[in-house]
Amino acid sequence: MTADQTSVSHGSSDPEPITISKIAEIAGVSVPTVSKVLNGRSDVAPQTRSRVEELISQHGYRRRRGPGSGRSATIDLVFHELDSAWAVEVIRGVERVARAEGLSVVLAESGGEQTPGDAWVDAVVARQSTAAILVLSKLAPAQKERLDARGIPFVVVDPTGDPGEDLPSIGATNWNGGLAATRHLISLGHERIAVIGGPKNILCSRARIDGYRSALDAAGLPDDPALVRTGDFHVEGGRDEGRRLLLLDDPPTGIFAGSDLQAMGLYEAARELGVRIPDDLSVVGFDDLPVARWVGPPLTTVRQPLTEMAEEATRLALILSREERPGNLRLDLATDLIVRQSTAPPRPR
Repeated sequence: MTADQTSVSHGSSDPEPITISKIAEIAGVSVPTVSKVLNGRSDVAPQTRSRVEELISQHGYRRRRGPGSGRSATIDLVFHELDSAWAVEVIRGVERVARAEGLSVVLAESGGEQTPGDAWVDAVVARQSTAAILVLSKLAPAQKERLDARGIPFVVVDPTGDPGEDLPSIGATNWNGGLAATRHLISLGHERIAVIGGPKNILCSRARIDGYRSALDAAGLPDDPALVRTGDFHVEGGRDEGRRLLLLDDPPTGIFAGSDLQAMGLYEAARELGVRIPDDLSVVGFDDLPVARWVGPPLTTVRQPLTEMAEEATRLALILSREERPGNLRLDLATDLIVRQSTAPPRPR
């Protein structure tokens, strides 16, 4: 089948398939120009590109896949930030499955923005990648339409908002993790328990704090707004918010940090203020990064199966790339509380 013959049905009731030739005719351009747009080529005038993109979306054109379709043996992986051990665990999982399938991984970062730039989408389209995986990121509607039109599936790891039923995504049981972390501190006898969450606009962060609040409510403990802090999932945020909590007139005896990196920052704040862990303060993290076992004292934390999440996301992306229908488009992997030496019963005051 030639590029000119590649087609699928209209998104409308028109029984005739929409072809590249038809799109070119409607747009008033040549077939090679439409092909350039489909292939992500840069040598197309912006107005022409916009017109062709609009027609591709309007007519529901979707490039047919299969042997000889020119699809490259690559998976694109994009992070909103790429500067922590957390990201390394995700990369490890994606690379493990990709390697087994004979695929290469192309890594990118969106500079802290949760929506990658159009340049990233241009590159994915130009490569005609097998699939794309977004971590703590989301696509703008127009970006999603562009990938859909080229038949490039994508999966989100830890979606920033409600993924809905039609967005392929992999996450973890964040609410259960927050609940387990807080229940552990309550079971040790702590009553004044604080939390340092991640960014408010990220779904997993909100779910962990909701789990924390549910544990307090079930135990009949007050939900003190002064003990709920918003961090950034990084060491610096944990240190700064931890210092503020420890300098309160009535400081907490236990703190649930929404990530292991924030727990590391909390350790530093405690050291600076002469607060001993776990004698004066119990700390629980979230993620179970490799470093959690080696800090002093070893960190009690909620294990989030990051590598396994990345593996499942890659498998799901490959299923979609074969135009197969998976059993579920949304999967949440279980979290587990790992008890180490950073938690203990509170000392009498």
